[in-house]
Amino acid sequence: MIHIFERKGSAKGHILLLAKPKGIMKKIYLILITVMTWSSQAKDYADRADAVTPLLPGMTVPAIQLINMEGNKVNLDIDQLDKPLILTFYRGGWCPYCNAYLGEMRTVEKELKTMGFDVYFVSPSLPENSQMTQKDNPGYQLFADPDSSAAKALGIAFQLDEQTKQKYINYGIDLQKLSGHDGNLLPAPATFLIGQDGVVQFQYVNPDYKIRLAPSILKAAAEDYIKRKGHLFK
Repeated sequence: MIHIFERKGSAKGHILLLAKPKGIMKKIYLILITVMTWSSQAKDYADRADAVTPLLPGMTVPAIQLINMEGNKVNLDIDQLDKPLILTFYRGGWCPYCNAYLGEMRTVEKELKTMGFDVYFVSPSLPENSQMTQKDNPGYQLFADPDSSAAKALGIAFQLDEQTKQKYINYGIDLQKLSGHDGNLLPAPATFLIGQDGVVQFQYVNPDYKIRLAPSILKAAAEDYIKRKGHLFK
């Protein structure tokens, strides 16, 4: 039996279509069309925090764009880093657990910098709406990811359910106003240790925002990276 294929060009490549498929071939054809349709509509964020798919150790981080506390866009070409980078995502200055964690990080942040790491903290809140300022956090490098593009790139963005979003609004926390974008997206709290080559060396992601990475564990991961590289970074 001969099957005739028609090649259809598209911006994303080519699709081979069966001409008048019958029987089992028709079923296969329908399955392929369903899969391709689903793939083309795949979201770049999860439906809930425990369904995120973060980048794993060994994966390369794509280039991302953040906004610093002065309101300027900062492009991070991850594969051309001057130093290895520790990138921590938190929900925002309105979150008491985030505030507490940044306070804990003071115990190791200076040591990490001494080892040669850049240490960045990122939240969705715009600089003018952030409750954390560079003045209140001297030495910290704070950034905004208002459109969640960086969180999406690292696979940690998720959609907040409407019930929780409304609860926050009742508390006076308007996430859409804080970020200037869709207030339904938040990052699952996460920390990535990214090597100078842009490859993830260590990561910690926990959908339970009440549980954060112990600073001592992050320090141990950083020391291990330095040991494997054989030198400090200046």
